[in-house]
Amino acid sequence: MDFLKNYYNSYDEDGRLLLQRGQVEYITTQKYIHEYLRDVEAGSILEIGAGTGRYSVSLAKEGYKVTAVELIEHNIEILKSKLNGTETISVLQGNAVDLSALSDNTFDMTLLLGPMYHLYSKEEKIRALSEAVRVTKPKGYILVAYCMNEATIIQFVFEQNRLHEVMDQHMLTEDWHCISEPKDLFELIRTEEIAELDDAVPVTRIKLIATDGATNYRRALIDNMDKDTFAKWVEYHLSVCERQDLVGASHHTLDILQKN
Repeated sequence: MDFLKNYYNSYDEDGRLLLQRGQVEYITTQKYIHEYLRDVEAGSILEIGAGTGRYSVSLAKEGYKVTAVELIEHNIEILKSKLNGTETISVLQGNAVDLSALSDNTFDMTLLLGPMYHLYSKEEKIRALSEAVRVTKPKGYILVAYCMNEATIIQFVFEQNRLHEVMDQHMLTEDWHCISEPKDLFELIRTEEIAELDDAVPVTRIKLIATDGATNYRRALIDNMDKDTFAKWVEYHLSVCERQDLVGASHHTLDILQKN
């Protein structure tokens, strides 16, 4: 847990999402959040692993009733600093694998946009997903974000010339799956593993989205685009982000589920 706390105590998550390359992930995620919020009436939202509140605060300022659960105290302090008291938002410190403070069938939409990055066993992932499903109303939506394996192999292992380092540290399986531990901070996954997690809980998958697609492969190019060109890049990205032949190579994905 100290690895995670130390990381987020010094990492500028808001700054990442404000860069043009980070905006692609944010714009895409917000697009699908709002698309499925239109299908529910009350608009009560839970965000598990709310971080510094990039999504929770924005949604609360739009008038939605939001509950934000976050593990890291430093992130909670930043989140609260963005509020002016007019928002309908509750902020709780808590862990994605134990939401016992929250009742069953409470929320119209549950966002799990960060915790799966930092859970290292299948059992932990299923526990977090099960908790998210439990607190969501029947027919409500659960949106789950993942960090993907293949983008890390291509960019970190090969582009950054870390192949010999990761091989010496036995961080790769024979079929090129990254092996992560808490000290590595991020857990990587493949699309077929996401499907296995979904099969373990009472949900129906609606869509699996590439939230940044090819964007992070060309970070400097994207960040240096002029406003009009960047808008066209986003338009292109949104036109292909649901294509399943491309999803597995994205750095981040969004699994959109509906509770049975």
